[in-house]
Amino acid sequence: MSPIRSATAAALASAVLATTLTGCQFGADEQDTSPIVIAADLELSGAAASAGKAYQRALELKVEQLNSSGALNGRNVELRVKDNRSDASESLRNIGDFSADSQVSALIMGGCDECAVGAVRTIDEKRIPTIALAPSSGVSSPVAERRYVFKLSPNAADSAGALAAEMRRKGVRKASVLHSDDAYGREGLTVLRAEFAKAGVKLLRAEAVRSTDTEVSRQIRDVVKPKPDALVVWTPAEQATLAATAAKEAKFEGDLFFDAAAAGDLFLGAASGATERTTMVFTQTMVIDDVIATTPAKAARRQWFQSYTARFGDYSGSSSFAADAVQLIADAELRAGGEPGQVNRDGIRDVLETIQMDGLSGPIRITPDNHSGLMPQALTTLVARNGRWRLAG
Repeated sequence: MSPIRSATAAALASAVLATTLTGCQFGADEQDTSPIVIAADLELSGAAASAGKAYQRALELKVEQLNSSGALNGRNVELRVKDNRSDASESLRNIGDFSADSQVSALIMGGCDECAVGAVRTIDEKRIPTIALAPSSGVSSPVAERRYVFKLSPNAADSAGALAAEMRRKGVRKASVLHSDDAYGREGLTVLRAEFAKAGVKLLRAEAVRSTDTEVSRQIRDVVKPKPDALVVWTPAEQATLAATAAKEAKFEGDLFFDAAAAGDLFLGAASGATERTTMVFTQTMVIDDVIATTPAKAARRQWFQSYTARFGDYSGSSSFAADAVQLIADAELRAGGEPGQVNRDGIRDVLETIQMDGLSGPIRITPDNHSGLMPQALTTLVARNGRWRLAG
């Protein structure tokens, strides 16, 4: 790898802002020093607690950076977090509490698909702008029924397309799939079937695992039995690691591919032996230390990566989505206008619906017809080498 060039002072400043919004002009007729209150409904306990805690760390770090940057026209971001216990009913109660608080500008939801999809009606009725980090397309589509809901995570169709392209490049002709038994997993199987057909890859077998499963050996034995050239694992990170270990124990000799939802930490730890040479589709920020910072946006991503790893000792792949959500809401608040000290939720929603940003996760574009902001260009191909993820190639 080429050595990464040092970031300039301007690039470091952009790391704090992590944004290149189009047409962003902040008025200053009357100084407003009220806090920008962002609520967060996260999975801090229960089945998805590890992901929820990673989101919380990222949110807190990003808020700290923004508040120390002086870039918010004299205002600060205040974060209010509730644990939904990985339960959709508890999440709905949290959303009710947050929406009733007139100080809350907007809401960030974690990676729980069931929580986000189950809350869309309430969110629209309460008219609270919400950015969900859950992956299912049902979070943000159809837009007409989700006017106040936006999504910031890789899209299933984009991930499947990138995986199929890489499989075609590697000469894969036959594949099996292990997917999560939830909305995103079923969506993944559907889009993989379509992409496999275009790439000339035959689907031999597909098996599902429940989100609570901590043993996947039986399903792995079933999907590798017909001897596929490749196995696609479309599950959360913890189960993807279990699947890789079970595949090795089953003496699977084909190629292993992970969907973006399987991205966990940068360093693979005890699973490094089982995941060696695994291919994963994810955002470049996960391996930004392999990339020359040729633009302010890349320098910003590298600075975020360094700040996160310096604080927490590892890097969580999903952290950039949470940080970008904070940035989007803060920018939308500043642009929405309204009376000083008064939250303009409708104005924030309207700004979010047309916002553009070259974020920490990659290019983000939200439109009235598409509330899922992460662009396909944000995804790249990574490979597990020597116990960590690296840029492929």
